[in-house]
Amino acid sequence: MSQLTSIKYIKQIMEMHGVNFSKSLGQNFLTDDNIVTKIADGADIGPEDGVLEIGPGIGSLTEKLLNRAKKVVSVEIDKALWPILEEHFSTAPHFELVKEDVLKLDLNALIAEKFADCQRVKVVANLPYYITTPIIMNFLEAGVAVSDIVVMIQREVADRINAVPRTKAYGSLSVSAQFYAAPQILFIVPKGVFVPQPKVDSAVIKLTVLERPRIALESNAVFFKTVKAAFAQRRKTLLNTLSSPTNRAEQLNVEDFGRLADEIYRFQKTTE
Repeated sequence: MSQLTSIKYIKQIMEMHGVNFSKSLGQNFLTDDNIVTKIADGADIGPEDGVLEIGPGIGSLTEKLLNRAKKVVSVEIDKALWPILEEHFSTAPHFELVKEDVLKLDLNALIAEKFADCQRVKVVANLPYYITTPIIMNFLEAGVAVSDIVVMIQREVADRINAVPRTKAYGSLSVSAQFYAAPQILFIVPKGVFVPQPKVDSAVIKLTVLERPRIALESNAVFFKTVKAAFAQRRKTLLNTLSSPTNRAEQLNVEDFGRLADEIYRFQKTTE
């Protein structure tokens, strides 16, 4: 068992460095080493793979990733945690700490610069709840050259990403994520294995990024506007030329939305 998942050690190392858990950054550290191992195993990392980790905390997952990957680059925004990470991984030549906000980084440039000698690049992270969706969609929408995104997130959000049509969880996030990737929930993480303990359970989800978006469209912008507008009024039927004009948003799959968006795009072109 790694000391980095020991509650006693976590509190001790943070006290030693004068660090407090940051509510604003959504910091909750795992205290179950078996779960940390399962996350790393779920990423299916090969010896020639590079890993981009977001929000390493004090490094419990980082440690497992370094045992599997050719290179690990960890992006951490919290200045208070930098010394802990640098101290713990100072002897790991294939570790690099990027002291930035991941939402402000040029992800394509970062991948190209840091992982040029790696066979594949995977994103692995324990994401703060409050920025889960922006981070995941940033990677997908930017077309970043990663093969998989394996993240621990709020269970409700994982359910929404993984949802299928005609279910309560199905919505614009489901369609948007599945346009770019194939999601799979790997396992549930109970709230009791964190310090401090969050209010809800988490889930580890794997998004296998498609080589190209699921469907070819006339306009991606029109597609996403259509999806967003449809779910904003999900109780209303969608009058269109699809097979059934009585369909509601939650009944349409990604391909259905693609056909609807293309029809809207072509109609807009005829009225210009």
